[in-house]
This record gives sequence, C-alpha cells and structure tokens, in this order.
Amino acid sequence: MNDLAPVAARLTEPQALTPAGFVNDFYPSFWWIPAGILAAALAIKLPSIIRLWTDPLLRAVGGLLVLALSVFVFVAPSTIRWVNQVTGVPNISGPWVYSLLTAFCGSCLLLIITWRDGLSDRSPRTRAAMRWVLGTYAAVIAALWIMFALAEMPEERLRDLDTHYANTPYAREMIVLYLLAHTVATLITNALIWNWVRTDGLDSLLRWGLKFLGVGYALQLAFDAAKLSAVGGRWAGRDLDWLSTAVAPPLACLSAILIAVGFILPHTGQYLHDRRQVRDAVRELRPLHRLMKAGGGGVPRVLRTPPELRLIRRETFIRDGLLALSRFVDADLRARSYEAALALGHPPDRAKALAAAVTVLDAADARSQGRERDGAGSGSGSGEADTTDLLRDIGAVSRALRCPDEVRAVRERAAAAGAATAAAVATAAAAASADGERAGDPVGHGGTER
Repeated sequence: MNDLAPVAARLTEPQALTPAGFVNDFYPSFWWIPAGILAAALAIKLPSIIRLWTDPLLRAVGGLLVLALSVFVFVAPSTIRWVNQVTGVPNISGPWVYSLLTAFCGSCLLLIITWRDGLSDRSPRTRAAMRWVLGTYAAVIAALWIMFALAEMPEERLRDLDTHYANTPYAREMIVLYLLAHTVATLITNALIWNWVRTDGLDSLLRWGLKFLGVGYALQLAFDAAKLSAVGGRWAGRDLDWLSTAVAPPLACLSAILIAVGFILPHTGQYLHDRRQVRDAVRELRPLHRLMKAGGGGVPRVLRTPPELRLIRRETFIRDGLLALSRFVDADLRARSYEAALALGHPPDRAKALAAAVTVLDAADARSQGRERDGAGSGSGSGEADTTDLLRDIGAVSRALRCPDEVRAVRERAAAAGAATAAAVATAAAAASADGERAGDPVGHGGTER
C-alpha cells in the first residue's frame, strides 16, 4: 500500500494546462468571442450602412460582416446541436457552416476586386472576374449539399466532423472541396491585398486596413494548412486531429478579428477624421464668433447638437455679423494694414488675414461708437466688396485673431501710416490753399496797388 501512495498522489495532482488542453476546455464558448467582436463591428457600421444605403461598397462590407458573424455563430457546438435537432438531420450543420464559409470567401474576393478597381471600372476583365467568382462559388456550395446528400454520416460530431469522416465516401470529397475552395479564395485575396499595399499614393488609413487584412488572410492560410494536415493525417493512418480541434480554432478566431478590423478601419478612421476636422473648424471660428457676439445676440446653445450642425450655425452667425458690419468697414485701413503686415515680414496670405482682422476689429469699434462710414472712398461702396471677401476667409481671419500681438503690431503700423498720410494730405491742402490765395491777390506784398 505504501508503494501505491506516490502513484496515487501523482494522479491527484493538478496537471499543467497545455495550449491544446486550454482550447479543448474552452471550445464550447471559444467561438462566441469573435462572434461578439464581429457583432460590435457590425453595430458600429450599421448607422453608416443605413444612412448611406446607396453606397455599394458599404453594403458589401456590411454583408461581409454578417456572413463572418454567421459562420462563428453556427460553428459553436451549442448551435450545431440545436440546428441538427431542429432539422432532425444529423450533421446537417456541416454543409451549412461550409456553405457560409464558402460564401464568405467568395464575398471577400468580390469585395477586394470591386474595392480595388473602383465602382466606375466596369471593364470586360473586371466583369469577367466577378462572374467567375460568383459562378464558381455558387457551384461549390451546390456541390457541397449534393455530396452531403450522398454521404452516410449517421453519427453526430460537434467538433471533429472534418477528421472523423475524412475517409467516408462523398463526405471526404465534401470536406476537401470546401477546404480547397477556401484555400484558393484566400490565396487570391491575399495576393491582391499585398499587391495593393505596395501601390504608391494610398491613404494611410487604407494602407493600415489592408495590412490588417493581409495578416488576417495569412492566418486563414494557416487555418487551411492545419485542417488539411489533420485530414491528410487520417488518410495516412496518423492521429493529427489536434491540428483541427486545437490549432485551427484560435487561428480562425484571430483571423476573423483582424479581417473585421481591416475592413472597418478605413471607413471608421475616415469618419473619425472627418469628425475631428469639423470639431477643429468649430474651435477655429471661436475668436471671430466671440467678436461677433460682442455686438449683441449669438447662437443659442442646444444640448447634444451634432458638430456639423454647430459648424453650420456658427458660420451662418459669423457671416450675418460681418454683413451687419459692412457700413462700418474701412477699405483704406485694410489696404494700409496689408502693406503694414507685409512690411513686418508676414507672407502675403498671412498678411491678408491680419489685415482683415484689423479691419473687422476697427469696424466693431466703429459700430460701438456709432462712427458710420460716409460712403466716399472707403465707404459703403467699397465696403460691400471687402465684406464679400471677408465672408470667404472667415477661417483665416479667426486664426489671425488668435494672435493679438501680431494684430496689434499691424494695427499700430497701419494707424501710423494713416496718420502720416493724413498729415501729408493736410500739408498739401494747406499749400494748395496758400498758392490759390496768392494767385488771386491783386495787391502786392506791401498792400498797395502797383
């Protein structure tokens, strides 16, 4: 009895969990992880798909996510058992899952062809490629069901259908057919993706999305290699089932996640980029918006207003405010401010924005003091043209108002130039008046008639 004690102790000790053992223990719930991630990705894309339903590429991405989600939902052992029980046909989940996977492969290939060539490209070569994909994979799905109907598969298998029936007539052909169809589609798709990645001039988000797709499809090839090796092991009389039940599932899950990210990243990234640009534009207009609000009024703040609507309302309010300032605009001041900004070393575009900022500030001051232009020279006639120009450059003007020191320097230099010009004009007018008086005086310098 004492000799048996060490053996019994070793038998009761917890065994180290191997990777294969981990997959086997969590296999029933393993498939719901990628299914949940794909469902979240589909939920993220669904609003855009509904809003832009006329976009074929967006619909195709949505359909692809639905197919991928369906594969992982129906490959879970609990779903396999439920489908078999509902239909009353043992192992009918096999061809059903194979069909979904084959449809997913064909859809990926179609999407990559259409995405790369563009919707406007309807060349004979592109149309022929799309017809070949549709015809070939529809025929494969039909063949899968025909072979299943001919095969004898009475024993329900929830996890190892591929290897258990690898030597069964017609079931063997069905299994090999779906694996070969999947491998061919994955090879072609992977080659197209990596060739596309090497293309010059791609958007960074699109390039990263393609890289995720490339890695995801490379893992799909590893999945096919594991499955084919396990089936080939059965043919050779060797037990390599662990490749199909322990290695292939994690590869499939990780591949699905990367493919989902690859298809969503360009669209979601572009959406976030556009939203950030809108928010930046709203913040950019804040200085000019505050200046217009100083004259009274403002845009009522509404809770949870979309950024696009906030931008439109802010732009409209600013332009309305500038139109109200049109009769206070001094075009001569703007010209002097432009020359002053150039003299201070600013480039032409920046000098134009600074000059406009000085003009708007002066017009706001004039309105608050009731100093309306008289319409001559720098009056309302030229003010309309200046205001029209200001309406077009509100972003640049608002950015210039963020630099009060630069605006102040330009304004002071323009004011000095205006004062010097006014003094010169006054001196010239006085000299002209004196000359006129001397020319019309019939009396000599002594005050007596000559």
